[in-house]
Amino acid sequence: MVKILIVEDDSTFAQIIEGFLLKKGFTVVLAPTTKQSFKILLEDKFDLLLVDYRLPDGTGLDVLSFSRDQGLAIPTIVMTSFNDVRTAVKSMQLGAFDYITKPINPDELLMVINKSLDKKEDQPLALNNFIKGKSAVADKLYEHINLVAPTDMSVIIQGESGTGKEFAAKTLHLQSKRSNKPFIAIDCGALSKDLAASELFGHVKGAFTGAVTDKKGQFEVANGGTLFLDEVGNLSYEVQVKLLRALQERDIQPLGSTKKIPVDVRIITATNDDLINSIQQGEFREDLYHRLNEFKILLPPLRDRGKDLELFINHFISISNKELGRNVINVDTDAKELLLKYDWPGNLRELGNVIKRMVLLSKDETATIDSLPDEMKLAINQFPKTSGSDLKATNEVNEKHLITETLLKVKYNKSKAAKLLNIDRKTLYSKMERYGIE
Repeated sequence: MVKILIVEDDSTFAQIIEGFLLKKGFTVVLAPTTKQSFKILLEDKFDLLLVDYRLPDGTGLDVLSFSRDQGLAIPTIVMTSFNDVRTAVKSMQLGAFDYITKPINPDELLMVINKSLDKKEDQPLALNNFIKGKSAVADKLYEHINLVAPTDMSVIIQGESGTGKEFAAKTLHLQSKRSNKPFIAIDCGALSKDLAASELFGHVKGAFTGAVTDKKGQFEVANGGTLFLDEVGNLSYEVQVKLLRALQERDIQPLGSTKKIPVDVRIITATNDDLINSIQQGEFREDLYHRLNEFKILLPPLRDRGKDLELFINHFISISNKELGRNVINVDTDAKELLLKYDWPGNLRELGNVIKRMVLLSKDETATIDSLPDEMKLAINQFPKTSGSDLKATNEVNEKHLITETLLKVKYNKSKAAKLLNIDRKTLYSKMERYGIE
């Protein structure tokens, strides 16, 4: 029986979700704080974590980080309000499988849970369900992919969360001379510091506590093929040193072993941020960056894809109709206007999820605006107030967004955040209070 840990401080809401999931045959455990969730995670095993973003003693990101550091590969869904949607999207960099916004629709929750338990790729990024687009931006992107794919050059794929970085990496692999060899993807954001070296290079029995058998590293598993390192900037400095050596020497040394194993692997990496920033902050080795960056591919955000957006909307409706057994053919004027105006911070991943929810909630052949999330309507109503000639309001929105992103990046270490923002802690606290950032 599937066991779910719900980390939520609103006891009434938690009990409602618990009751719904119990009726669906799940086993549920509740934790109202991050501290209690840590204790429970150490004592019991779970198939899924359902975590509120804002908690009394931290955030859902703390639970994500703890789970990752303990080496627990548990799919995690972050529950969030509209005001935290952009931060929730960023949480997927740290290993969250998906996010869902409050108020939560039970059918939507069940759909997201089942998808995460299947541990399949998000449909928007699956190769058999992907569509390239026809915009000038898309043409340039695939021109670059077609150009570099047949080579053995190391490639960095840079783009926001949800833009399809793994799909681009798979396309590079399938169009390469290595296409009949393994394609191995590793989410560096989900690896703990202690386990990353073992995952990449392997270990021998007795190399460390818990190493009860020999284990092949992913470099060896991918031999002859392609190794895709997603969010490579999350690797610790020590692992970066080992990675650089492996690339230079073309061999690896499993932990606890004196034996060197030759490997022939093409490296493709992905990052949502420019690694130059990490180099300047001393978090990423410059020599490793140059080794990885023989060619860079920039994936455009959905808001810059022009008319491709309508193409993607129709594509995802078709996919969702097949998966859900529905027959949505039309989108009414109000719903279409909202879909085209929204800025899609979660890009293709968010679009795919929203369209799937829209199809699920549509009772006939025409989808209406009622089947779209309320936070999208709020976003459209709020952001026009900060555009046009109101420079002060626009600057405030940008400033709030930058502060929120920086706090997330440093896991709410306010001293580090103030340093990165080039302001003192007092000013940071003042701005956080002004903008309602907790």
